[in-house]
Amino acid sequence: MLPSAASFIVNLDVPDITSAEAFYTQAFGLHAGRRLGPGALELLGGPTPLYLLQNDAGSAATEDGDVRDYERHWTPLHLDWVVDDIEVALRRVVAAGATLEQSVRERRWGKIAVLADPFGHGFCLIQFSDAGYDALLD
Repeated sequence: MLPSAASFIVNLDVPDITSAEAFYTQAFGLHAGRRLGPGALELLGGPTPLYLLQNDAGSAATEDGDVRDYERHWTPLHLDWVVDDIEVALRRVVAAGATLEQSVRERRWGKIAVLADPFGHGFCLIQFSDAGYDALLD
């Protein structure tokens, strides 16, 4: 069982750490923390550290021989970035190199836009209404 004060970090594999740093700092206002060797960079400024890990396309992803590719993909885990103004955030991330996949849509709990970073990682921008997810409660 985890202690009540447990936290988490997010690791993100990227094929090019320099361009990933440029994207995530420009798109989300994060800033470089520690450089943990040539292939790992800590980005700070969000609610948890984001670690960019350089792993080239075609490099081993598992011991079973699976390899990384950075074609567009969804995984069971992706980042949702909660923003105050989705239109402003959308312009910023697209200008930094994100691809808009689904335009801003209204939901009972707020607004959502679906995008991909320059490496094919899916992410969403979320702007909550005043009720937020409580709007979904019965």
